[in-house]
Amino acid sequence: MFSKKHMNKAFKKKIRNLHLWLGLGSGLVVFIVALTGSLLVFEKEIDQFINPEFYVVSNVGQTKKTIDYCTNVLQEEYSVKKINRILTFNDPQRTMIIVGKDKDKVVQIFSMDPYTGKVLGTVAQKSRFFSVVLSIHRQLLIEDAGEIITGCSCLIFVFMLISGLILWWQKKIKNLRQRLTIKWNGSFKRFNWDFHSTIGFYSFLFLLIIALTGLTWSFKWFENGMYFLADGSIKKASPKVENPTKIDPKLDQTTFYQSIYQKTDSIFPYKGNIQIRMPADTINSILVLKENLEMSIPNQSSAAYFDKYTGQNIEKRPYASFSNGDKLRRLVYPIHTGSIYGYPTKIIAFLVTLFAVTLPITGLLIWLGKKNKKKSPAASVS
Repeated sequence: MFSKKHMNKAFKKKIRNLHLWLGLGSGLVVFIVALTGSLLVFEKEIDQFINPEFYVVSNVGQTKKTIDYCTNVLQEEYSVKKINRILTFNDPQRTMIIVGKDKDKVVQIFSMDPYTGKVLGTVAQKSRFFSVVLSIHRQLLIEDAGEIITGCSCLIFVFMLISGLILWWQKKIKNLRQRLTIKWNGSFKRFNWDFHSTIGFYSFLFLLIIALTGLTWSFKWFENGMYFLADGSIKKASPKVENPTKIDPKLDQTTFYQSIYQKTDSIFPYKGNIQIRMPADTINSILVLKENLEMSIPNQSSAAYFDKYTGQNIEKRPYASFSNGDKLRRLVYPIHTGSIYGYPTKIIAFLVTLFAVTLPITGLLIWLGKKNKKKSPAASVS
């Protein structure tokens, strides 16, 4: 019979082989996803630093133009045929962001001074730098196939983290203490090993959380599992409210968007940013989200639905009425990006994702070092 020690050794050998070959197979994708992920952690800060005029007005005025005034400017001067989304901000220095399709059916993002109605900048949504970075991060720029590749690589990365912890773990306390420090004055080979395993240990929990939350965008079964744990049932269809008015009555709509904005602000009387989303189809109504900036945790938005022809409020859905699954789903993005507790958690997310970029490289160097070590006796004989 095999001893317990022998069985443990055989188990670790299998784990080590899986850790090695799965790491080599997914290394390039992990490198790309981690690198783009580290950039996306500070997306808002980087974009605002590079393009301050796109996000901040030069002068804060006394009164703002109506939203309809701004949309009319886009329709008349920039040939915008369809308004997709309007983003307004509680911060008086922030610009208004309007997303719409032009005459060539290209989705454009417009930055407007809400005090003057002047267009401060425009960029095609697909060619925006961080839109490209996000597409690489989630889909490697190859859409559905890329999403499957990144999703599978993320699953492998979760296994790599757990198997790495198993390989790192030592039963003897003296050996365990050694694994908790880096030998800075050692050889490059020793430093590389310590950096890969020791920093990997300290980053384990953070990287595991980031990887697991990332699976939400790749696999429906994972999102359903999350809802099942929170609600006891899988995720229901996205909450949409059908538009009650079936034929456009052609009413005077010179204050249409402004009215919707003011009604939402009145329905949810807390301090917050308001986002108006026009339906992509002809069936559903307008969805308006108001994020509660008075809460310590971001992404807590209440929802209101409006008739897309008359602007009448149809339904109200305060955040407090959301299911536990919906609330948990709302937390996924701030947890994944590290924005859940502001800059402290953002910095942690940035550092650990930047470290994840190095894991395929240091892991490859460890494997090459062992491979060369095995070859060296044969080389000396020749």
